[in-house]
Amino acid sequence: MSNSPLKSYINGAWVLPATSTATVDAVNPATEEVCAVVAVCGRDDVELAVTAARAAFDGYAATTLEHRIALVEKLITVFERRYGEMVTAISTEMGAPYDLSHDAQAESGPGHLRATVKAVREMAWDYDVGTDGIVTHEPIGVCVLITPWNWPINQIVCKVGPALITGCTMVLKPSEMAPLSAQLFAEMVEEAGFPKGVFNMIHGTGASVGDALTSHPEVDMISFTGSTRAGVQIAKNAADTVKRVAQELGGKSANIVFADSDLEAAVTRGVLHCFGNTGQSCNAPTRMLVEQSVYDEAVAIAARVANAAKLGDPMEKGPHYGPVVSKAHYDKIQGLIQVGIDEGAKLVAGGTGRADGFDRGYYVKPTVFAGVHNKMRIAQEEVFGPVLVLIPFKDEAEAIAIANDSPYGLYAYVQTGDLDRARRVARLMRAGGVSINGTSQDYMAPFGGYKQSGNGREYGEFGVRDFLEIKSISGFRVP
Repeated sequence: MSNSPLKSYINGAWVLPATSTATVDAVNPATEEVCAVVAVCGRDDVELAVTAARAAFDGYAATTLEHRIALVEKLITVFERRYGEMVTAISTEMGAPYDLSHDAQAESGPGHLRATVKAVREMAWDYDVGTDGIVTHEPIGVCVLITPWNWPINQIVCKVGPALITGCTMVLKPSEMAPLSAQLFAEMVEEAGFPKGVFNMIHGTGASVGDALTSHPEVDMISFTGSTRAGVQIAKNAADTVKRVAQELGGKSANIVFADSDLEAAVTRGVLHCFGNTGQSCNAPTRMLVEQSVYDEAVAIAARVANAAKLGDPMEKGPHYGPVVSKAHYDKIQGLIQVGIDEGAKLVAGGTGRADGFDRGYYVKPTVFAGVHNKMRIAQEEVFGPVLVLIPFKDEAEAIAIANDSPYGLYAYVQTGDLDRARRVARLMRAGGVSINGTSQDYMAPFGGYKQSGNGREYGEFGVRDFLEIKSISGFRVP
């Protein structure tokens, strides 16, 4: 690791903060050692970055779509050449095991960029309306993009890609806990040859730059992924200047398992999905709702799968889970596991304390609770760790009621051998996306939530549209 603090990228140059001398240590969660030092920006740097983005907007917005597509395709080429570096960066900064980092975390970069190119080539940018008018689309303007640590490059690229290709300019504020992947991505953008000021990246914390970015009068749009609590504050900051705000926030996704499903496969799949990314995914199926007639059998399967789960070094290949991202996050998860115990839920796997066999690293025991009802805190609060609760239900109507009894509505899952039932239940679940029998979401499908899980949608054409204004022109077709 270099001892030099990571610099920000403003107006085509790598710079240290204008006035601040503060730094934040990013810690490798597997070793508990510092893996990067981040130079923390302040309000002066926000001003410089937003001013650069505003100055670059008119010229970049006037470029052709084909020109912008060509730049994004060059970015894909650069990304693919440096793919191995991205895999290492993500495993180092947030503990994603090598296989996950290689096959999913890093892959989401070029994956989203290709989907964005496909989407803009297929969508109608101008179309007729009425007898003499047209509807056209234009870039919304200067965008602030605030991204989390848990899927760092996924969330960066599914915001930056659409912004770049639609003709917006931007300021990216990545998580200070996962700065290595962001730093590498900024280097890729620079190498791809985007004009200066189009893409700016500032390192900082919510306290140091968050309010200044989200309330800045020269910012037209904010795209934020993170906690619901932070999302509420960002929406308030944006309200005074009526900015567009697109947010992907928390989740407590229900996974309904009916008795007519292949129970062994359905429960195993649900447990493994819940524990994927060490439970640090907003769409993780953390509430498994099981039909009463097979509930005890499902609990036994879930306990067996959880007890067989392996933890290991993120840098090593193999089917194991890594640590959670930080000491603070580890402590939060430990506290919520204890809450479940205190509430009277039955612990059938895992529990509190550092995982067996590890004397360092933030390794949480994969944990399963049975005997849970939906009013318990562990059934309502987002743990964001490898913690699963199993809740029984008596019939389809009760399953849907329990699934929808949540402040969140990001994602949902249904397991059944009856496809008509699956389709019916999927339509009734109040969530932005539903997976039937283990299917995966395509990069072109919209991703986002209902209720306190956010607003707006990302991925494919739906993500592109969040960065566009809609203009109607009457009389355009009059001879």
